[in-house]
Amino acid sequence: MAHRLRPVGLDFVETAPLRLVFARGIASSPETVYRALAEDVADWPEWFSAVRTARPTEDGTGRQVRLKGGTRFEETILAAEPSEVYTYRVDVTNAPGTRALVEEWRLTRDGTGTRVQWTWAADGTAPFRFAIKLGRAGLGRAFRDAVTKLDRKLSSTHAP
Repeated sequence: MAHRLRPVGLDFVETAPLRLVFARGIASSPETVYRALAEDVADWPEWFSAVRTARPTEDGTGRQVRLKGGTRFEETILAAEPSEVYTYRVDVTNAPGTRALVEEWRLTRDGTGTRVQWTWAADGTAPFRFAIKLGRAGLGRAFRDAVTKLDRKLSSTHAP
């Protein structure tokens, strides 16, 4: 059963009771990575294996995402600064125990490539927080695999 989460703002990325931060350097430029994150939303399943479907809503100010396993999210875009940051808040989900959730993708130029940092900021019930802490390694692996696959996809798309 889907439930509405607490509406939080950009500051939640820094103040959330539960924050997981993962980072990885890749060869693709910040401009190219940002385009894949924020503009090519429907292509997320091609590089993020946990995502079954993703589509923009509300004239691009929102997203609907379905994960493998059945978890669903209705999201609002909080920040979309080209080549720098893409942040969204989950407004509605069927994930039990979730009270608030924001994900931030921060892009920093690193030589000719990009340092991609993903912050997963959440609040939830005690069992939710416990489960997420246990699953931290899995979320980190999912991030690394997704960003590596995204970089391969972008490199092959933009190869001479």
